[in-house]
Amino acid sequence: MTTTFVVERQKLAQTRWTQREPAPLQEGEVRFAIDGFALTANNITYAAFGDAMNYWGFFPTGDAATGCIPVWGFADVVESRCDGVAVGERFYGYWPIADNVVLQPARVGGAGFFDGATHRRELHAVYNHYLRCSADPAYSAAHEAEQALFRPLFTTSFLIDDFLADNAFFGARNVILSSASSKTAYGTAFCLAQRAGAIRVIGLTSPANLGFTRALGCYDDVLTYDEVTSLASDVPSVYVDFSGSVGVRSAIHTHLAGALAYSCSVGGTHWDELGSGKGLPGPRPTLFFAPAQVKKRNADWGPAGLQQRLGAAWSAFMQPVTSAQPPWLHVVRGEGRAAIEAVYAALLEGRTNPAEGHMLKV
Repeated sequence: MTTTFVVERQKLAQTRWTQREPAPLQEGEVRFAIDGFALTANNITYAAFGDAMNYWGFFPTGDAATGCIPVWGFADVVESRCDGVAVGERFYGYWPIADNVVLQPARVGGAGFFDGATHRRELHAVYNHYLRCSADPAYSAAHEAEQALFRPLFTTSFLIDDFLADNAFFGARNVILSSASSKTAYGTAFCLAQRAGAIRVIGLTSPANLGFTRALGCYDDVLTYDEVTSLASDVPSVYVDFSGSVGVRSAIHTHLAGALAYSCSVGGTHWDELGSGKGLPGPRPTLFFAPAQVKKRNADWGPAGLQQRLGAAWSAFMQPVTSAQPPWLHVVRGEGRAAIEAVYAALLEGRTNPAEGHMLKV
């Protein structure tokens, strides 16, 4: 039996579990048992932008009203009819919230494969690539949780930092990040902080997360959302929006107005406050699409050059994540429907502890 967690696309708080008999494998297919996955605010962003960015297209439910939220994690091959993918092998990649899934590996090589299923061919390759753990230089069995929780997020963080620097910060001296306690935001702040004073990094967060965010030490200043008007309105600034909150965005644009050099839209942690960026003072918010920066840097540096730079940044970031006193992240593990439902509800309602990262299994 295949058990899957699905949500109502237009009412994300409404969820249910589906079960179906697994079909026999066809030639070229592989069945994976999903052994563990991270569930974070990033996955809420996938759901919030599911229609706009086709995140629902990866694991279709067969029902246009529902969707399966993709997650990052690990799975083991339990049945294979594909040459080059053997039973017992472990892979890192993009999975449904389910106990098992069937993929159609294509372009199988030493490093891994791409899912060649028809419905995924038009979706971006970044999300279709599965890494063979035995051949992945970044893999550590002892730090699987950190990889699942941070690797896709930190890649985005690295690329945002690189994009801003590549554009000379659009002439700005301040970079302002909303949802500053979120993993992608403070990963970005960490990267920006490595530039040794090239830019001032300011975080915006809720009062409940203010202490945690300030203690990270990667922001030059951290303010609560109701302190937006204390930002210097005569200093050229970039706004990087991880929250998606139309209210916060409006406050930033209105207060900074002509001093706002660029407005970068990244996430939707405040999924119930999303709204249009039309009609705001200053530059129109522009969606950051990480694969576009990957494509540019692959052309500039070559794939190996990009991976070398990303790997060095990742190694530096893992030091405070795992070794700081206290470490930036405490892994919390859970298994079963109730555990998954509880974490999902807490993420939707903004009740999660930013110092915790949830590693789950159906």
